[in-house]
Parts: sequence; C-alpha cells; structure tokens
Amino acid sequence: MKKRIAAVLCAAGMAMSLAACGGTAEAPAAPVENNGGSDKADSAEESKSSIDISGATLLSDGVLSVGCEVGYPPFEDFADDGTTPIGYDIDIITAVADKLGLEVNIINTAWDGIFAGIGVNYDVTCSAVTITPERQETMLFSTPYINNYQAVVLLADDDRTVSSFNDLDGLSIALQKETTSDILMSDYKSTGTIDVQIVANEKVTSCFTQLQNGEVDAVVVDSTVADGYINSSDAFKIVYRDESEPEQFGIAMGKDNTGLQTAINQALKELEEEGYIQDTYDYWFGSAAE
Repeated sequence: MKKRIAAVLCAAGMAMSLAACGGTAEAPAAPVENNGGSDKADSAEESKSSIDISGATLLSDGVLSVGCEVGYPPFEDFADDGTTPIGYDIDIITAVADKLGLEVNIINTAWDGIFAGIGVNYDVTCSAVTITPERQETMLFSTPYINNYQAVVLLADDDRTVSSFNDLDGLSIALQKETTSDILMSDYKSTGTIDVQIVANEKVTSCFTQLQNGEVDAVVVDSTVADGYINSSDAFKIVYRDESEPEQFGIAMGKDNTGLQTAINQALKELEEEGYIQDTYDYWFGSAAE
C-alpha cells in the first residue's frame, strides 16, 4: 500500500490499519537527485502555477526533500543506470515539487524507520504510504493520490481458484515484511482461520522472484503493485482483489507543517484537474489496472 506499515503492532495491536512506531530511523543512503524519472514528470513542467509556499517549513530553502524506499515497483525503482529513481511516486512528487517551484531531492531510505525521518532527514515521505487514523495522530497527510486493495497473485499458468483469502489455506505465500499484507496474513494464521506458510521478505521484488522460481504458491501484495508487474510481464496474474477493504495513499509530512500540507494539496488538485495524475497512472499501471 505500500500500503505498507511500520510495525503497527507496537501500539495498535493486530489492527488491519497501518501505524508507525517510534524508534531510531536507519541512516538513509546518500540523497539521489531525481532527473525527471519518466517522460511523465517532464511534461508537468508545462503547467507551472504560483502556489503560495510561504507557510511551509522546509529543511533546505528551495528544495523539497523526499524520503522513499526505492525498490517497490512500480511506485519506486531504479532506472537501468542503477542510481536514477523512477516510478509512479517519483513522477507524482516531482510534479508536485515543480508546481511549488521547488527542486526535488529523493532520499532512498529503508522502510523501517521511514516516518521517524520526517522533518529530520527529509520534509515528506512519498512512498506508497497508506493513510490511516493511527498515522494521522502523529503526522499530516495530503489528499489521496491513488486507491489500493490487497491482492493475491499466482503464476499465469496456475489453475487454482481464489475467491477469498480463505482459499490460501494450505499454501505457501510470499509477502513483504511489515506491510499490510504481512499484518493481514499473520492475523489469518494466528487466529487459525487458515493454515498458511508465510515467507516474509525485505523487498517486494523478492516475492515475485520466489513465485516465478516455484518457491512459493502465491504472493499477497498491494493490488497497485500487482498491476504494475502484470503490466510489464505475462508471467503473473491477479486472481483476487479484496475490494471490501479499500485503501488510499498520501504524501506524509510533519504534524505541524500545515503550510506545506496546504501547498501540496493545491498542487495535487491542479495536477488532477490537468489530467496529469490519470496520465501518470496509465503510464505506470497500464491496462492491467482496474
């Protein structure tokens, strides 16, 4: 969702929602300057605006510093050069920064502790972060810029039928650690609802590699991530989306940074009205997305 979470269990119990724990953030990797990502980000320069950012608090004048866990395609990934960040989130936040008249500085950091870095290592996080009531207690969010669900992915030639998570009983599944998928499946297993073998990975990319190699039977993941994989490969298929539990992703920032929140919301509104957000969605998620 990345609807992903940072150890919600520390304060909220086995809740389905996401919440960040306190603790020390891992030292982020060296900042990676974004040079535009896809052509979608470049096209945003055609629609400058004069949004007032005088009330926003920034770590560096003229720069919007952004914490991302690069390695969650199609939201964040590296280009073929291995250093340039690309993806849906990268294009969205680059366009937002451009609207605000700011340079963007993408800082690659581990998901664990990413929220603790807000206001310390970077101004905002734009990294497939689900908006939840628990998180809203400690940080501000922009208006949502994409919707998401939990999904089950199988190999394209797998003839299993999955009409609910209960149908995963007896299977082995891969998922990313400390994500909504992790909490969801752990809850199903701990309550005895289903008997499932969980293989938890640091990176979502490892989940799909394991599925393709036959090491697991299925992947449980954000539907948006699944859409991206299916758009770029015919090796996988989505067999189930839990549309009963919709989620929304937003840009997170410090609790007191209301001026920045207002400015970012205005930028997102303009990008939505101009069709940029839909065009970018289509570019990264393609026809596989519903």
